[in-house]
Amino acid sequence: MTKTFVDPAADFVPAVERVFGVTPRVLDGSRAVLVGDVKLTLEAGERELWLVRRLPPGLEDWLSMVEVEPDIETALQKAKAVLGDLDV
Repeated sequence: MTKTFVDPAADFVPAVERVFGVTPRVLDGSRAVLVGDVKLTLEAGERELWLVRRLPPGLEDWLSMVEVEPDIETALQKAKAVLGDLDV
């Protein structure tokens, strides 16, 4: 019997680069990245992608959540659309 483990976080940083077209700053051991002033963070066992606006001095505004289904790249495309709608 063969077991297969799928880790959506393994492709998270390269997928952010492909979708947003920039090299993100990696935070929290590749489970979160910073694109501009918005932090994209994987939560709940990589099933949720949260969009968090970083505010000075060290405050965070949790804007929205996108479900990571069926893959991380689709979730990032939805997140990019949400950010466009929010004018962030």
